[in-house]
Amino acid sequence: MELDDEKKGGEASGQTSDKEMGLSRKNSDSSLSPTEDDDEDEEKKPQLGPMIALKEKLEKDKDDESLRRWKEQLIGVVDLEDVGETPDPVVKILDLTVRSPNREDMVLTIPDDGLPNPKGPWFTIKEGSKYTLVFNFRVTNNIVSGLRYNNTVWKTGVKVGSTKAMLGTFSPQAEPYQHVMPEEITPSGIFARGSYSAITK
Repeated sequence: MELDDEKKGGEASGQTSDKEMGLSRKNSDSSLSPTEDDDEDEEKKPQLGPMIALKEKLEKDKDDESLRRWKEQLIGVVDLEDVGETPDPVVKILDLTVRSPNREDMVLTIPDDGLPNPKGPWFTIKEGSKYTLVFNFRVTNNIVSGLRYNNTVWKTGVKVGSTKAMLGTFSPQAEPYQHVMPEEITPSGIFARGSYSAITK
């Protein structure tokens, strides 16, 4: 009823409709939700060329001194004992350290099989405390490009936080790499107290 009245009013006042002007309306496909496509964008990966075993890359043109020096500048001095015949890189997290002022560092060792332990490890940090995560890892077999860090935190089965970071590109070497995450602060307040669980990848 209201639409008919508005239409009549428009015709009476001499206004030109969109149809008469040759215009058409179309609903927008965009969304005001900022998180709707965030996960999809993060899952999109660039199309890279075929993976080649690092040993094959190092052996190729090995008689060319200038190319050999260029490769050393590009990927560093590689321990050939950590280089395999397959193109897939291997990343092994050795340990995770929780550093917090006024207390000893808590070093959490990772099992050799790399599988998470559902019962631990457990540690306690006071609310409102500053802390830093430090982890040591090794790279073997091939160069790993775009290594990412992903940490998801739950409380009583509800996801309460997530951290994602790009760490960079690493080549195989005998000595482990160490990465220090930015400083964070534990939640505070009566509703923030309790037990939290986290999965780090």
